[in-house]
Amino acid sequence: MTSGQTGESGRTGESGTAAPRPGGSGGARLIGGPGILLVWLYGVMVVGAVSRSTLQIATEFDKAPLAYTLSALAGVVYGFITYSLVRGGETARRAAFVCCAVELAGVLGVGTWTLVEPSAFPDSTVWSDFGMGYLFIPVLLPVTAMYWLRKARSEQRG
Repeated sequence: MTSGQTGESGRTGESGTAAPRPGGSGGARLIGGPGILLVWLYGVMVVGAVSRSTLQIATEFDKAPLAYTLSALAGVVYGFITYSLVRGGETARRAAFVCCAVELAGVLGVGTWTLVEPSAFPDSTVWSDFGMGYLFIPVLLPVTAMYWLRKARSEQRG
Protein backbone atom coordinates (compact mmCIF):
# COMPACT_ATOMS: atom_id res chain seq x y z
CA MET A 1 0.00 0.00 0.00
CA THR A 2 1.45 3.36 -0.99
CA SER A 3 1.50 6.54 1.04
CA GLY A 4 -1.92 8.18 1.27
CA GLN A 5 -3.89 5.03 0.46
CA THR A 6 -6.17 3.24 2.83
CA GLY A 7 -6.82 -0.41 3.36
CA GLU A 8 -9.99 -2.21 4.34
CA SER A 9 -9.54 -0.99 7.89
CA GLY A 10 -11.09 2.33 6.87
CA ARG A 11 -8.32 4.36 8.46
CA THR A 12 -7.30 7.67 6.99
CA GLY A 13 -4.14 7.57 4.92
CA GLU A 14 -1.22 9.94 5.29
CA SER A 15 -2.87 12.46 2.97
CA GLY A 16 -5.57 13.09 5.62
CA THR A 17 -8.46 12.61 3.20
CA ALA A 18 -11.57 10.71 4.09
CA ALA A 19 -11.04 6.98 4.03
CA PRO A 20 -13.19 4.32 2.40
CA ARG A 21 -15.76 2.89 4.76
CA PRO A 22 -15.41 -0.69 5.83
CA GLY A 23 -18.21 -2.98 4.80
CA GLY A 24 -17.91 -2.67 1.06
CA SER A 25 -19.58 0.65 0.23
CA GLY A 26 -16.23 1.92 -1.04
CA GLY A 27 -17.26 5.52 -0.53
CA ALA A 28 -15.56 8.01 1.69
CA ARG A 29 -17.04 8.91 5.01
CA LEU A 30 -18.81 12.26 5.00
CA ILE A 31 -18.76 12.83 8.73
CA GLY A 32 -15.09 13.47 9.32
CA GLY A 33 -14.09 16.84 10.77
CA PRO A 34 -16.82 19.47 10.33
CA GLY A 35 -19.12 16.81 8.91
CA ILE A 36 -19.69 15.56 12.47
CA LEU A 37 -21.13 18.97 13.38
CA LEU A 38 -23.44 18.82 10.35
CA VAL A 39 -24.72 15.40 11.42
CA TRP A 40 -25.30 16.67 14.94
CA LEU A 41 -27.14 19.81 13.75
CA TYR A 42 -29.28 17.85 11.28
CA GLY A 43 -30.05 15.36 14.05
CA VAL A 44 -31.22 18.17 16.31
CA MET A 45 -33.36 19.57 13.48
CA VAL A 46 -34.91 16.13 12.90
CA VAL A 47 -35.93 15.88 16.53
CA GLY A 48 -37.19 19.47 16.64
CA ALA A 49 -39.16 19.39 13.40
CA VAL A 50 -40.61 15.89 13.76
CA SER A 51 -41.58 16.17 17.42
CA ARG A 52 -43.13 19.61 17.01
CA SER A 53 -45.05 18.75 13.85
CA THR A 54 -46.22 15.40 15.25
CA LEU A 55 -47.66 17.10 18.32
CA GLN A 56 -49.25 19.87 16.23
CA ILE A 57 -50.73 17.44 13.70
CA ALA A 58 -52.10 15.25 16.49
CA THR A 59 -53.63 18.08 18.55
CA GLU A 60 -54.43 21.03 16.32
CA PHE A 61 -54.13 20.02 12.65
CA ASP A 62 -57.25 21.98 11.65
CA LYS A 63 -55.64 25.24 12.88
CA ALA A 64 -52.82 25.28 10.28
CA PRO A 65 -52.67 22.11 8.18
CA LEU A 66 -50.27 23.52 5.58
CA ALA A 67 -47.80 24.78 8.17
CA TYR A 68 -47.79 21.55 10.15
CA THR A 69 -47.50 19.38 7.06
CA LEU A 70 -44.57 21.45 5.79
CA SER A 71 -42.85 21.13 9.18
CA ALA A 72 -43.31 17.35 9.06
CA LEU A 73 -41.92 17.29 5.52
CA ALA A 74 -38.92 19.34 6.68
CA GLY A 75 -38.31 16.77 9.42
CA VAL A 76 -38.34 13.94 6.88
CA VAL A 77 -35.88 15.83 4.65
CA TYR A 78 -33.62 16.48 7.65
CA GLY A 79 -33.77 12.80 8.57
CA PHE A 80 -32.82 11.67 5.08
CA ILE A 81 -29.90 14.09 4.95
CA THR A 82 -28.70 12.91 8.37
CA TYR A 83 -28.90 9.28 7.25
CA SER A 84 -27.04 10.03 4.00
CA LEU A 85 -24.25 11.87 5.79
CA VAL A 86 -23.77 8.98 8.22
CA ARG A 87 -24.00 6.35 5.47
CA GLY A 88 -21.28 7.92 3.36
CA GLY A 89 -20.21 6.97 -0.12
CA GLU A 90 -20.67 8.75 -3.42
CA THR A 91 -24.32 7.80 -3.92
CA ALA A 92 -25.23 9.00 -0.43
CA ARG A 93 -23.22 12.19 -0.97
CA ARG A 94 -25.12 12.95 -4.18
CA ALA A 95 -28.49 12.15 -2.56
CA ALA A 96 -27.67 14.39 0.41
CA PHE A 97 -26.60 17.19 -1.94
CA VAL A 98 -29.88 17.00 -3.88
CA CYS A 99 -31.88 16.94 -0.64
CA CYS A 100 -29.96 19.96 0.66
CA ALA A 101 -30.80 21.82 -2.56
CA VAL A 102 -34.48 20.87 -2.12
CA GLU A 103 -34.29 21.95 1.51
CA LEU A 104 -32.77 25.31 0.55
CA ALA A 105 -35.44 25.83 -2.12
CA GLY A 106 -38.10 25.00 0.47
CA VAL A 107 -36.68 27.40 3.04
CA LEU A 108 -36.42 30.20 0.48
CA GLY A 109 -39.86 29.49 -0.98
CA VAL A 110 -41.71 29.14 2.32
CA GLY A 111 -39.71 31.99 3.86
CA THR A 112 -40.72 34.31 1.02
CA TRP A 113 -44.30 33.03 1.06
CA THR A 114 -44.64 33.74 4.80
CA LEU A 115 -43.48 37.31 4.26
CA VAL A 116 -45.61 37.97 1.17
CA GLU A 117 -48.80 36.20 2.33
CA PRO A 118 -48.66 35.77 6.14
CA SER A 119 -52.34 34.79 6.28
CA ALA A 120 -51.51 31.53 4.46
CA PHE A 121 -49.67 30.41 7.61
CA PRO A 122 -51.75 30.95 10.76
CA ASP A 123 -48.96 29.20 12.66
CA SER A 124 -45.27 29.05 11.82
CA THR A 125 -43.35 26.24 10.16
CA VAL A 126 -39.71 25.29 10.56
CA TRP A 127 -39.03 27.27 7.38
CA SER A 128 -41.23 30.32 8.16
CA ASP A 129 -39.43 33.65 7.87
CA PHE A 130 -36.37 31.76 6.60
CA GLY A 131 -36.14 29.78 9.83
CA MET A 132 -36.14 32.77 12.18
CA GLY A 133 -37.81 30.70 14.92
CA TYR A 134 -34.87 28.29 14.71
CA LEU A 135 -32.16 30.98 14.74
CA PHE A 136 -31.97 30.90 10.90
CA ILE A 137 -30.37 27.45 11.09
CA PRO A 138 -32.80 26.15 8.41
CA VAL A 139 -31.40 28.58 5.83
CA LEU A 140 -27.75 28.35 6.89
CA LEU A 141 -27.59 24.57 7.28
CA PRO A 142 -28.23 23.52 3.66
CA VAL A 143 -25.77 26.11 2.33
CA THR A 144 -23.11 24.87 4.73
CA ALA A 145 -23.91 21.22 4.01
CA MET A 146 -23.79 21.74 0.23
CA TYR A 147 -20.38 23.40 0.60
CA TRP A 148 -19.15 20.48 2.74
CA LEU A 149 -20.53 17.88 0.34
CA ARG A 150 -18.84 19.55 -2.65
CA LYS A 151 -15.59 19.69 -0.71
CA ALA A 152 -15.92 16.00 0.22
CA ARG A 153 -16.38 15.15 -3.47
CA SER A 154 -13.29 17.08 -4.53
CA GLU A 155 -11.24 15.44 -1.76
CA GLN A 156 -12.36 12.02 -2.99
CA ARG A 157 -11.22 12.80 -6.53
CA GLY A 158 -7.98 14.50 -5.59
